[in-house]
Amino acid sequence: MTDTAEAAPALKEIFNRARLEHIAGALSGIDPQFSQERFLAAASENLDALSIMQRLRQIAVTLDTVMTGSYASKLERLRALAPHINHGFASITLPEFVALYGQDDFDLSMDALKYFTAFGSSEFAIRHFLQRDMERTLAVMQGWAEDDNEHVRRLASEGSRPRLPWSFQLRPLMLDPTPTAPILEALKADPSLYVRKSVANHLNDITKDNPDLTLARVRAWDLGDARTAWIVRHALRSLIKKGDPQALALIGAGEKALVRIDGFSVTPPALVLGERLQVTARLSSLAPAPQKLVIDYAVHYVKKAGGTSRKVFKWKELSLAPKEVLHLSISQLIRDFTTRKHYAGFHRIELMVNGETMAESGFELLP
Repeated sequence: MTDTAEAAPALKEIFNRARLEHIAGALSGIDPQFSQERFLAAASENLDALSIMQRLRQIAVTLDTVMTGSYASKLERLRALAPHINHGFASITLPEFVALYGQDDFDLSMDALKYFTAFGSSEFAIRHFLQRDMERTLAVMQGWAEDDNEHVRRLASEGSRPRLPWSFQLRPLMLDPTPTAPILEALKADPSLYVRKSVANHLNDITKDNPDLTLARVRAWDLGDARTAWIVRHALRSLIKKGDPQALALIGAGEKALVRIDGFSVTPPALVLGERLQVTARLSSLAPAPQKLVIDYAVHYVKKAGGTSRKVFKWKELSLAPKEVLHLSISQLIRDFTTRKHYAGFHRIELMVNGETMAESGFELLP
């Protein structure tokens, strides 16, 4: 993350006053009875205090409140609105409307989610239908996995992820992910990178709860296909970070690394929040043939109550030739995030090659 990231506007500002005015203006051009004033008053209520997902839902609720007519007639006007919304994520409020008000009209709602997903994504909305009727909804999504549109194919995978970020977990699929297997099988060599990323993330979700099942599944796939191999490499990233030998073997890095660590350093040895850390390493090959290496480093972050929490960072994946010497260097800004707060103390850092810790160093974070 760059040093300027702190100055970036909050994501929730996707739904700011200007966006609400844009939506209101566009919809009033489609629906002459639509009241822009009522919509703006209700959709902007307490806006500053709301998170991005709360804003998204408030807009969907307000659309239902202000528009007149049946669910089907409202949906027809929202379908006409979709191409006019000037931001992909902002359009997600339309499938949210479907999730809130369309669960009793399954077929019409499924068709609407398929349509809306091309403008942003229906990945959050479809989960409400999965939660209510998993079997029926997955049957529709399996058909989507064969669709000509990459956005629809991606929805089949992304919407059925067991642990989709920013959404609730699908506990039945965390316990038993086999119902989504036909979707993943259909998409395992998809020509679209957009879709392949989703399949990889879906499989990575499954590794959190069912690693052996995931390994068995991808082991049966044709890794000679470059698209499938890409999916598998990214799907196994969490297991690879843990040094799982089966996962490392599947990407060709299952053998012990025959290397000598000529140097591993962390500078400066002491720093304060806001300063930058430099990690460097020098490795020499001891192997008589080229070897696949997966090189990571792990930081043991000091916790508030004492002890440490280990986080692995990806560094380099390469083939090292016989007698080749590899120089690596990476810089990391040490600052607080919403997901991680730093505490003073010694932070140990490990150099990991093919899942094995081969050197250690660290730095002192000062108060």
